[in-house]
Amino acid sequence: MKRYVIERDLPGVGAMSQEELGGASAKSNDALDKIPGVQWQHSYVAGDKTFCIYLAENEDAIHKHAELSGFPATRITEIKTVIDPTTAG
Repeated sequence: MKRYVIERDLPGVGAMSQEELGGASAKSNDALDKIPGVQWQHSYVAGDKTFCIYLAENEDAIHKHAELSGFPATRITEIKTVIDPTTAG
């Protein structure tokens, strides 16, 4: 599977409580249960956006998740490689 970062414009998401974020996670999981070939790894909440890391067979699966969950996929970018401080050698 390919790895993607999905940028979602969600006004107010940064001010949501843990309970509200838990409800959003449950809604996302319900949609994922209906779509083969896609897996949510984690998300970063920043201001009025989330940045979600997904594994998926293709971008269409991510669009389907956005449709079923009601969470927009404002921008989808395939991650080609990952680097970190240890990459320098």
